[in-house]
Amino acid sequence: MAELLFKVIIIGDPTVGKTSFVQRYVNNSYRKDYKMTIGGNLLLVDFALKVIKWSDNRNIKLQLWDIAGQERFTSMTRVYYKDAHACVIMFDLTQRSTFQSAVKWKKDLDTKCSLLDGSPVPCLLLANKADLAHREVEQSEIEDMCKEQDFLGWTETSVKDGLMVEESMRFLIEEMMTKHSEMDDLTDSTNQNGRGENNIRLNNEIGKITQRSRCSC
Repeated sequence: MAELLFKVIIIGDPTVGKTSFVQRYVNNSYRKDYKMTIGGNLLLVDFALKVIKWSDNRNIKLQLWDIAGQERFTSMTRVYYKDAHACVIMFDLTQRSTFQSAVKWKKDLDTKCSLLDGSPVPCLLLANKADLAHREVEQSEIEDMCKEQDFLGWTETSVKDGLMVEESMRFLIEEMMTKHSEMDDLTDSTNQNGRGENNIRLNNEIGKITQRSRCSC
Protein backbone atom coordinates (compact mmCIF):
# COMPACT_ATOMS: atom_id res chain seq x y z
CA MET A 1 0.00 0.00 0.00
CA ALA A 2 1.34 3.44 -0.98
CA GLU A 3 1.96 5.92 1.83
CA LEU A 4 2.28 9.69 1.68
CA LEU A 5 3.97 11.70 4.41
CA PHE A 6 2.72 15.25 5.06
CA LYS A 7 4.13 17.71 7.58
CA VAL A 8 1.57 20.06 9.13
CA ILE A 9 2.64 22.85 11.48
CA ILE A 10 0.29 24.19 14.18
CA ILE A 11 1.06 27.80 15.17
CA GLY A 12 -0.50 30.66 17.12
CA ASP A 13 -0.19 32.46 20.43
CA PRO A 14 0.21 30.57 23.73
CA THR A 15 -2.96 29.13 25.35
CA VAL A 16 -5.12 29.25 22.19
CA GLY A 17 -5.46 25.45 22.27
CA LYS A 18 -2.82 24.16 19.85
CA THR A 19 -1.72 21.20 21.97
CA SER A 20 -5.30 20.35 22.86
CA PHE A 21 -6.23 20.48 19.17
CA VAL A 22 -3.51 18.00 18.26
CA GLN A 23 -4.46 15.65 21.09
CA ARG A 24 -8.14 15.83 20.20
CA TYR A 25 -7.40 15.09 16.55
CA VAL A 26 -4.84 12.33 17.09
CA ASN A 27 -6.19 10.63 20.23
CA ASN A 28 -9.74 12.01 20.50
CA SER A 29 -8.92 13.13 24.04
CA TYR A 30 -9.16 16.42 25.90
CA ARG A 31 -7.58 17.59 29.13
CA LYS A 32 -7.55 21.00 30.76
CA ASP A 33 -4.08 20.61 32.22
CA TYR A 34 -1.85 20.20 29.16
CA LYS A 35 1.54 21.75 29.84
CA MET A 36 2.31 24.78 27.71
CA THR A 37 4.77 24.18 24.89
CA ILE A 38 7.56 26.44 26.13
CA GLY A 39 11.26 27.00 25.75
CA GLY A 40 12.25 26.79 29.39
CA ASN A 41 12.98 23.09 29.05
CA LEU A 42 13.92 23.38 25.37
CA LEU A 43 10.44 22.10 24.46
CA LEU A 44 10.00 24.50 21.54
CA VAL A 45 8.03 22.00 19.50
CA ASP A 46 5.97 18.94 20.27
CA PHE A 47 5.26 16.17 17.76
CA ALA A 48 2.39 13.84 17.04
CA LEU A 49 1.75 11.32 14.29
CA LYS A 50 -1.52 10.14 12.77
CA VAL A 51 -1.95 7.55 10.03
CA ILE A 52 -5.11 7.83 7.93
CA LYS A 53 -6.47 5.24 5.52
CA TRP A 54 -7.29 7.55 2.61
CA SER A 55 -8.29 4.92 0.06
CA ASP A 56 -8.02 1.19 -0.56
CA ASN A 57 -4.47 1.57 -1.84
CA ARG A 58 -3.17 4.66 -0.05
CA ASN A 59 -2.42 5.70 3.50
CA ILE A 60 -1.56 9.23 4.63
CA LYS A 61 0.90 9.74 7.47
CA LEU A 62 0.45 13.15 9.11
CA GLN A 63 3.35 14.57 11.07
CA LEU A 64 1.92 17.32 13.30
CA TRP A 65 4.31 19.92 14.70
CA ASP A 66 2.93 21.89 17.66
CA ILE A 67 5.20 24.94 17.82
CA ALA A 68 5.70 27.14 20.89
CA GLY A 69 3.84 30.44 20.61
CA GLN A 70 5.99 32.70 22.77
CA GLU A 71 7.22 35.71 20.82
CA ARG A 72 10.81 35.30 21.98
CA PHE A 73 11.08 32.07 20.00
CA THR A 74 9.88 33.40 16.62
CA SER A 75 13.48 33.83 15.50
CA MET A 76 13.74 30.03 15.48
CA THR A 77 10.54 29.28 13.61
CA ARG A 78 12.25 29.02 10.22
CA VAL A 79 13.82 25.74 11.34
CA TYR A 80 10.47 24.26 12.30
CA TYR A 81 8.60 25.59 9.26
CA LYS A 82 11.02 23.91 6.86
CA ASP A 83 9.42 21.39 4.48
CA ALA A 84 5.90 22.01 5.79
CA HIS A 85 3.13 20.96 3.43
CA ALA A 86 0.37 22.85 5.26
CA CYS A 87 -0.28 25.00 8.30
CA VAL A 88 -2.97 25.58 10.91
CA ILE A 89 -3.03 28.98 12.62
CA MET A 90 -5.21 29.11 15.73
CA PHE A 91 -6.58 31.92 17.83
CA ASP A 92 -8.88 32.18 20.84
CA LEU A 93 -12.30 33.76 20.21
CA THR A 94 -12.31 35.06 23.80
CA GLN A 95 -8.95 36.89 23.46
CA ARG A 96 -8.83 39.53 20.76
CA SER A 97 -5.06 39.87 21.00
CA THR A 98 -4.63 36.29 19.74
CA PHE A 99 -6.78 37.11 16.70
CA GLN A 100 -4.60 40.13 15.93
CA SER A 101 -1.50 37.96 16.32
CA ALA A 102 -2.79 35.54 13.69
CA VAL A 103 -1.77 38.08 11.04
CA LYS A 104 1.74 38.15 12.48
CA TRP A 105 1.93 34.36 12.38
CA LYS A 106 0.70 34.23 8.78
CA LYS A 107 3.26 36.81 7.65
CA ASP A 108 6.01 35.00 9.54
CA LEU A 109 5.09 31.78 7.74
CA ASP A 110 4.87 33.38 4.30
CA THR A 111 8.26 35.09 4.62
CA LYS A 112 10.08 31.99 5.85
CA CYS A 113 8.49 29.08 4.03
CA SER A 114 6.92 28.13 0.70
CA LEU A 115 6.11 25.00 -1.27
CA LEU A 116 8.53 23.54 -3.81
CA ASP A 117 6.78 25.38 -6.65
CA GLY A 118 7.23 28.71 -4.82
CA SER A 119 3.56 29.09 -3.82
CA PRO A 120 2.53 29.87 -0.23
CA VAL A 121 2.03 27.04 2.22
CA PRO A 122 -1.75 26.30 2.42
CA CYS A 123 -2.89 27.76 5.71
CA LEU A 124 -6.15 27.22 7.59
CA LEU A 125 -7.38 29.69 10.23
CA LEU A 126 -9.14 28.15 13.24
CA ALA A 127 -11.16 30.23 15.71
CA ASN A 128 -11.07 28.10 18.84
CA LYS A 129 -13.19 28.04 22.04
CA ALA A 130 -16.50 28.44 20.20
CA ASP A 131 -18.13 26.62 23.13
CA LEU A 132 -17.68 29.71 25.36
CA ALA A 133 -20.34 32.43 25.52
CA HIS A 134 -17.87 35.31 25.83
CA ARG A 135 -16.44 36.48 22.50
CA GLU A 136 -14.19 39.33 21.48
CA VAL A 137 -14.07 38.69 17.74
CA GLU A 138 -16.95 38.92 15.25
CA GLN A 139 -17.37 36.50 12.38
CA SER A 140 -17.29 39.36 9.85
CA GLU A 141 -13.83 40.35 11.13
CA ILE A 142 -12.56 36.81 10.71
CA GLU A 143 -13.99 36.67 7.19
CA ASP A 144 -12.29 39.93 6.25
CA MET A 145 -8.95 38.89 7.68
CA CYS A 146 -9.16 35.52 5.96
CA LYS A 147 -9.53 37.21 2.58
CA GLU A 148 -6.95 39.94 3.20
CA GLN A 149 -4.26 37.53 4.38
CA ASP A 150 -5.03 34.84 1.78
CA PHE A 151 -5.91 32.02 4.15
CA LEU A 152 -7.14 28.84 2.55
CA GLY A 153 -10.24 28.93 4.74
CA TRP A 154 -11.48 29.37 8.29
CA THR A 155 -13.92 27.85 10.72
CA GLU A 156 -14.92 28.09 14.36
CA THR A 157 -13.80 25.15 16.47
CA SER A 158 -14.21 23.85 19.97
CA VAL A 159 -11.40 21.51 20.86
CA LYS A 160 -13.15 20.82 24.16
CA ASP A 161 -16.31 19.58 22.42
CA GLY A 162 -14.55 18.20 19.34
CA LEU A 163 -16.38 20.67 17.10
CA MET A 164 -14.95 20.93 13.54
CA VAL A 165 -11.63 19.34 14.46
CA GLU A 166 -11.87 16.29 12.21
CA GLU A 167 -13.63 18.24 9.45
CA SER A 168 -11.07 21.04 9.31
CA MET A 169 -8.18 18.61 9.10
CA ARG A 170 -9.86 16.63 6.32
CA PHE A 171 -10.34 19.91 4.43
CA LEU A 172 -6.61 20.59 4.81
CA ILE A 173 -5.63 17.06 3.75
CA GLU A 174 -7.72 17.37 0.59
CA GLU A 175 -5.81 20.55 -0.28
CA MET A 176 -2.47 18.82 0.33
CA MET A 177 -3.54 15.93 -1.88
CA THR A 178 -4.48 18.38 -4.64
CA LYS A 179 -1.09 20.08 -4.35
CA HIS A 180 0.64 16.71 -4.40
CA SER A 181 -1.15 15.74 -7.61
CA GLU A 182 -0.26 19.07 -9.23
CA MET A 183 3.39 18.67 -8.33
CA ASP A 184 3.39 15.17 -9.82
CA ASP A 185 1.88 16.56 -13.04
CA LEU A 186 4.49 19.32 -13.13
CA THR A 187 7.34 16.84 -12.58
CA ASP A 188 6.04 14.54 -15.31
CA SER A 189 5.75 17.43 -17.76
CA THR A 190 9.24 18.71 -16.94
CA ASN A 191 10.72 15.24 -17.40
CA GLN A 192 9.00 14.85 -20.76
CA ASN A 193 9.90 18.17 -22.39
CA GLY A 194 12.81 19.37 -20.24
CA ARG A 195 11.38 22.88 -19.98
CA GLY A 196 8.61 22.72 -17.40
CA GLU A 197 6.02 24.26 -19.74
CA ASN A 198 3.19 23.50 -17.33
CA ASN A 199 4.30 26.15 -14.84
CA ILE A 200 1.71 28.65 -16.09
CA ARG A 201 -1.09 26.11 -16.01
CA LEU A 202 -0.09 25.06 -12.51
CA ASN A 203 -0.12 28.61 -11.18
CA ASN A 204 -3.53 29.23 -12.70
CA GLU A 205 -4.88 26.10 -11.06
CA ILE A 206 -3.53 27.19 -7.68
CA GLY A 207 -5.39 30.47 -8.04
CA LYS A 208 -8.63 28.65 -8.78
CA ILE A 209 -8.21 26.37 -5.79
CA THR A 210 -7.59 29.30 -3.48
CA GLN A 211 -10.62 31.17 -4.76
CA ARG A 212 -12.87 28.16 -4.50
CA SER A 213 -11.73 27.05 -1.07
CA ARG A 214 -11.02 30.29 0.74
CA CYS A 215 -13.13 30.83 3.85
CA SER A 216 -15.40 27.92 3.03
CA CYS A 217 -14.15 25.18 5.31
